[in-house]
Amino acid sequence: MDSQCYPISALPGTTDLFRDYVDAASSPQAAALRRWYPANPFSMDWANASPTLEESHRARLAAALREQASSFGAGEAVLANIERLKQGAAAVVSGQQVGLFGGQLLTLHKAATAIRKAQDATRTSGREHVPIFWLASEDHDLAEVDQLALLTRSHVETLRLGLKSVRPQPVGAIPVDGGNEQGRQHLESVLDHASELLGGAPIGDLLRECYTPGATLAGAFGRLLTKIFAAHGLIVMDAATREFHALGAGVLRAAIERADELETALLARSQELEAAGYHAQVLVTPAHSLLFLVDAPTDTHPSARHPLRRTPDGLWKAGAHVYSSEDLLKILAAEPERLSPNALLRPVFQDAILPTAAYIGGPAEVAYFAQSQVLYDRIPGRVTPVLPRLMATLIEPSVAAVMARHELQFPQVLEAKTADALALRLGARTMPIEGKRKIAAAGNALDTELTALTAYMTAMSPDLGRAAGVSASKMRYQMNRLRRMAANFELQREESLCKHATTIMLSLYPDGHLQERLLGGIWFLARYGDALPDLLVEHAAQECPGHRVLYL
Repeated sequence: MDSQCYPISALPGTTDLFRDYVDAASSPQAAALRRWYPANPFSMDWANASPTLEESHRARLAAALREQASSFGAGEAVLANIERLKQGAAAVVSGQQVGLFGGQLLTLHKAATAIRKAQDATRTSGREHVPIFWLASEDHDLAEVDQLALLTRSHVETLRLGLKSVRPQPVGAIPVDGGNEQGRQHLESVLDHASELLGGAPIGDLLRECYTPGATLAGAFGRLLTKIFAAHGLIVMDAATREFHALGAGVLRAAIERADELETALLARSQELEAAGYHAQVLVTPAHSLLFLVDAPTDTHPSARHPLRRTPDGLWKAGAHVYSSEDLLKILAAEPERLSPNALLRPVFQDAILPTAAYIGGPAEVAYFAQSQVLYDRIPGRVTPVLPRLMATLIEPSVAAVMARHELQFPQVLEAKTADALALRLGARTMPIEGKRKIAAAGNALDTELTALTAYMTAMSPDLGRAAGVSASKMRYQMNRLRRMAANFELQREESLCKHATTIMLSLYPDGHLQERLLGGIWFLARYGDALPDLLVEHAAQECPGHRVLYL
């Protein structure tokens, strides 16, 4: 199978920090970024410095993972990896929100990278490494996770369960059917529609097996991902339970007891990032807290998750309630699951629970680590290496054939941005060579003469020069208009070009987004089945320090 590698700079929307981080291995920025990212993202040095945990901690961790794996329907490969973890294996970890029906394609990319890096680390270091996928089930942005985009022949269609929450509660615990008969009927309708869009592929049956009435968003997502990567032994973990929070309680305690120290360090890091020409991915302000508090449910309302804010008199506020540090420490001791970390503290919390050798992240998560690094320094005293996930666009044979016919490469599709603009480009390419030459010759001659005339008139008088410049711009505009008219003529003569442009853009850059960030992973699983996870794991070795294009 053919593949191509493009630099991160070819992608729209990537931050300067992530771009320099990826390029740091071969650029002058390497030394500066090493202050925040100790590990080279494209070496395996990190595999030889995996952390260890006490035997009792590992035993409790393994017991909690086995119980959860059973609820996810895990097979022997997963159970074997949990046993390896108990016996001293290190972990390569990734994670994602519990998106509807498995979320975007990038979820599969993350899982595949964790699996491949664990395999490579085991071979490199001689110590067992196992892949773990951390479900971000404690987030409360329900609208963000209750949607999935799939393709039709002509457009992107977004599926939603229409779940509601009267309070900002953790999304993982919300039932996929909304907990009522109307929701169950809507769930069935959405599953029917998804199956139709997926062409009746077996993945539709797996969706029905996972997204059953009464299942939660976290439970359904965990079961689905476990089944997709069953052969690779991916351990899927929902850390929202009491047992997991108890294992990471030391980090939550530090966030309470050392709040001033940690805030000062984070504010200083924000200034340091800005001085280096970057920006802080997570805004940190005075009285900023690293914690959320889940309040107790009432007879009329479920539990709600509130950010904890520190008050000038040294107290903590969550929603309408005020707590002292002692109050929070008592909650932590009795009900640790009620306290949860924010985006900056989450990786530190995670690595207090797991023997994490490396974390696999996307562009935003990598950027978070530049801030989280100060928390690593002050709480565990060890900074976990963060490695980029597989970033890839999958090109199907039919789409590849159309691109080859028009001699199109992936960056040219991104540059076009829309199907209409791409169609114009294709139309211009179909123009007869003689016509192209005449238009090019006229344009070049006009530009040369206008440049000389403007320079001559500027020498006579600055005012004449400015007037000439304005007139020259108008003439160049008309010349470009002629070019567009000629391209449009060819476009109208070949209506198939519009169809080709729509097909290419829908597949590679749908609605102005990278394919992996918008389209559901199940859409590709429907078309390529069990071969797709193996393919992604194979190409997640990341000898390509950028964005990979895979021709299926």
